[in-house]
Amino acid sequence: MIVIVCLDDRAGQLFHGRRQSQDRAVRKNILYETQGAALWMDAYSAGQFDRETARNLHVDENFLDKASAGAYCFVEGRALTPYTGQIEQLIAYRWNRVYPADVRLDLDLTAWHLVRTEDFTGHSHEKITKEIYIP
Repeated sequence: MIVIVCLDDRAGQLFHGRRQSQDRAVRKNILYETQGAALWMDAYSAGQFDRETARNLHVDENFLDKASAGAYCFVEGRALTPYTGQIEQLIAYRWNRVYPADVRLDLDLTAWHLVRTEDFTGHSHEKITKEIYIP
């Protein structure tokens, strides 16, 4: 599976059960990246996407267990360590700032190989950095 996450500078994802931030340019980039492939997520995450535009969405609370090899999984605040052996690639969208967080990515990305970065202008963020990692 290919995991997609959004992170602040300290790998934060959620604060008090809510995402730290969201950006429509990130959602557009995710849909571009995943076109033609299954994009799995839970109902909370799916609330960000327009189902008419995002026809490749598969919404299930157990999506990490159901996604097959090559499928994309948009993950907000779920433990990924149990799935480490199944993760073929990780795409991180970085907000390039620090937000309050009580849930952080549970993977140490310094142990992964950063193979590509790309900066783009977001709708609500001046600069968003897209990083692609492989195990």
